[in-house]
Amino acid sequence: MLMIVVSTTAFAVDPGEMLPDPALEARARAISAEVRCVVCQNQSIDDSNAEIAHDMRRAIRERLTQGDSDAQVVAFLRSRYGDFVLLKPPFDIRTWLMWLGAPLTLLLAAFLLWRGLRRAATKPAGGTPELSSEERARLDALLGEDREARR
Repeated sequence: MLMIVVSTTAFAVDPGEMLPDPALEARARAISAEVRCVVCQNQSIDDSNAEIAHDMRRAIRERLTQGDSDAQVVAFLRSRYGDFVLLKPPFDIRTWLMWLGAPLTLLLAAFLLWRGLRRAATKPAGGTPELSSEERARLDALLGEDREARR
């Protein structure tokens, strides 16, 4: 089973895509390992078999053979697909929600749970609140009137 899982993602890059220069190919593989497949979303384009991942890998290799640096290739992909295309997007004003959304949601859920438990702990065990002395006297008077009416 492990061999099947490993073999389906290990050969996403077609041998025909590979560059003849090992140094350029290593740079292309390093870049494509950090770029998210826009279809699969949880895979890098290096691991994805999607057609768009193939196109993105080809674009990376074309730009590298044209002499672009790694940073220029990444900037090209970001300009084309946005910061979401990076598996580790930069932390800035546009991506703060993506970075902080899950921790903030977890903190909010913990706060709401704490508040709910605190409220439950302050309620009396019977579920009815304690009566003030005025309320107790009025209740006794009403119960007394009810007893006299039944006689």
